[in-house]
Amino acid sequence: MSDLLERLRAGLPPEALITDPDVTASYTHDMASFCEAGTPAVVVLPRTVEQVQHVMRTATALRVPVVPQGARTGLSGAANASDGCIVLSLVKMDRILEISPVDRIAVVEPGVVNAVLSRAVNEHGLYYPPDPSSWETCTIGGNIGTASGGLCCVKYGVTAEYVLGLEVVLADGRLLTTGRRTAKGVAGYDLTRLFVGSEGSLGIVVKAVLALKPQPPQQLVLAAEFPSAAAACDAVCRIMERGHTPSLLELMDRTTVRAVNALASMGLPETTEALLLCAFDTPDPLADLAAVGALCTAAGATEVVPADNPAESELLLQARRMSLTALETVKPATMIDDVCVPRSQLGAMLAGTAAIAEEYDLTIGVCAHAGDGNTHPVVCFDHHDPDESRRARESFDAIMALGLELGGTITGEHGVGVLKKEWLARELGETGVELQRGIKAAFDPLGLLNPGKLF
Repeated sequence: MSDLLERLRAGLPPEALITDPDVTASYTHDMASFCEAGTPAVVVLPRTVEQVQHVMRTATALRVPVVPQGARTGLSGAANASDGCIVLSLVKMDRILEISPVDRIAVVEPGVVNAVLSRAVNEHGLYYPPDPSSWETCTIGGNIGTASGGLCCVKYGVTAEYVLGLEVVLADGRLLTTGRRTAKGVAGYDLTRLFVGSEGSLGIVVKAVLALKPQPPQQLVLAAEFPSAAAACDAVCRIMERGHTPSLLELMDRTTVRAVNALASMGLPETTEALLLCAFDTPDPLADLAAVGALCTAAGATEVVPADNPAESELLLQARRMSLTALETVKPATMIDDVCVPRSQLGAMLAGTAAIAEEYDLTIGVCAHAGDGNTHPVVCFDHHDPDESRRARESFDAIMALGLELGGTITGEHGVGVLKKEWLARELGETGVELQRGIKAAFDPLGLLNPGKLF
């Protein structure tokens, strides 16, 4: 321990090192339940690439594991510390280095907060689409590490589609540059995509080149009430089948709607079994909303209400964004899943989740990025009750099994981390796991980067 601190101090300013156990304890875990976390030896908050390189060279020399972190808003335990590790928190590397309206790119450090970047590029008439629900606090580095999504994925895609290039500090301290600044480029293997979603297990992202889009018109939102989740899912299928491209298409079940109302008195309709929110940022959003409203009515909607203005639209989106927070107030603890299924199986996924809730006698609220089939079943339970905690964990596993049975994946945007590592093996299969472990070994032969995650 003393040798580690001495070597780290040789290349870092005093304020970059935290050793007080009362403070380091706050860096031990992210927001996931049921995920083990260890006690770090030290927390390091670098401000430069050279400081990150120094940390990795020191870690390699002493064979000390390193756990990279962003804002710790993750939901899979991917940022959880291991015993005796160096926690490498990148939140102080928070500069926006460049915004280019001509090239339509932004160059940023990993600690830049998503919402800060979004607002900065808006000032140039540009748009950075990925918008996780935690966008006001989550960082770009964390978004890259978990390949995060958001409300706009149905039209604009996920983080991976906006990462053009990276600078990465490897396990031995070398600096690797991947990708490009150009609109096109196919030279060599796509190492950039390999790092996106790798959860800090292959290298430390210290700079990112991100693609931007022209800022679209302000979106308008439609809210549709349905007598059943099945009817709402039918409406989703009709909307997508007819070729519509909404800027978001979100679903909240009855449990979620009531939780949001209880938390913030939003005035959402509590009599509905499912509330569908659909938005368009097209030149004529009212015409698009009218067409979608007709499809919702045909699918059995009992009420279809388009927002009159952007302010009313934003209020509806605020209700959706606070869904997870609201469900956390239902019981003392939650487990948040993010199983993604083909859109055609969305109804079966929600019906199966409801059956699982009944089987395990639990409250499970569902909000979903319905337009891309990404569901967020939230298991609400009392972690002080051993039997209820057991049932919560079993129901969580049952939901993931259901997703795989329906042709889906165990995670659409939250990542694997600690929480889903055993399920990753089931999804990938023996050969898939073997090849991915081989990739890990090529980048991190000593196994120092975020050990115990993914595999």
